[in-house]
Amino acid sequence: MTTDHGGDVRLTGISKTYDNGFTAVRPLDLTVPQGSFFALLGASGCGKTTTLRMIAGLEEPTTGTVLLGDQDVTSLPPYKRPVNTVFQSYALFPHLDIFENIAFGLRRRGIKSVKKQVDEMLDLVQLGEHARKKPHQLSGGQQQRVAVARALINHPKVLLLDEPLGALDLKLRRQMQLELKRIQTEVGITFIHVTHDQEEAMTMADTVAVMNAGVVEQLGAPTDLYENPRSTFVANFLGTSNFIEAEIAGRAGDELTLRAGDGKLSLPAERCSADTGAGGKVLVGVRPEKISLTHADDAGTIPEDRNRITGTIADSSFIGVSTQYVIDTPLSDSFEVYAQNIERDGRLTPGAEVVLHWNPAHTFGLDADQDAEAGVEKVSEDTAA
Repeated sequence: MTTDHGGDVRLTGISKTYDNGFTAVRPLDLTVPQGSFFALLGASGCGKTTTLRMIAGLEEPTTGTVLLGDQDVTSLPPYKRPVNTVFQSYALFPHLDIFENIAFGLRRRGIKSVKKQVDEMLDLVQLGEHARKKPHQLSGGQQQRVAVARALINHPKVLLLDEPLGALDLKLRRQMQLELKRIQTEVGITFIHVTHDQEEAMTMADTVAVMNAGVVEQLGAPTDLYENPRSTFVANFLGTSNFIEAEIAGRAGDELTLRAGDGKLSLPAERCSADTGAGGKVLVGVRPEKISLTHADDAGTIPEDRNRITGTIADSSFIGVSTQYVIDTPLSDSFEVYAQNIERDGRLTPGAEVVLHWNPAHTFGLDADQDAEAGVEKVSEDTAA
């Protein structure tokens, strides 16, 4: 990736408050590196679409500036900004064939010879054989690729994608995630993608900004956000997390010793974003797939250096690649465990007494004052944010 940052998108102190007093985006500083695939992720109403529209020039910021490279575009109308937007609806011209849909931007600028550029775009989105079809003759995924090609042919510095896969079914959406990532890698320009779909953001983006109530909760690489969430909202919104309330009992080197109910747990100090002083309260988090499940009769086989709690299986669901268990424990009701279906223990059925155990390195600690349920509500359909 290029190290020239002259094409970065920089938002400085940008905010949006509407006439009715609703603040969609609180003052926000954000830098999107040139050539990156950047995702704004969040539930409906979090401010992600409003932020995208301010970059596009479709919304006027209440405060702050929008810079594309060294150019301040805050007061420029959309058509004077070096950006193009692909919307969920695609907005293709039904009376024009695919070739002419892609050529539209060039023709509007008075460019006569368009064939070479249009053919290159058709090759990029792998639709060469469909050039003379009308949009209604294509699948949703193919129409989406036409919309991307029509935007890219204008050679924007930044391509803005507003929930572009929302109208597709699950299987096609997953194919298009890989397709969009391939296209972005080939053309090398900055993609800024708005979505409420966690898997979509994590599959495609180099960097994800998780937004909540008009602010960025956390920004980073998908793996870092997932493995090291800094808030309960991020921990719950990106996947599933189990939380246990605990008290810091002491510290041995780089490890914190925690008191949870009648038992003890270990937590690497560097993975705790809360105050690590003795006596402090902390929410201990662990992902369901990090936990192993052992029948209580075999508890003696579990290595001593693992975190462990006891419980009873309340429910189990076989979903093919894994079995998802719900465990009642003295520390937390409805503890979730995802066990890969490699060697299934037939004793692990509802009512069985079990031990849940995991590597302490897979534990993270958050401030106990946070709401453990924040971010749990999953939104299935996003509206204007």
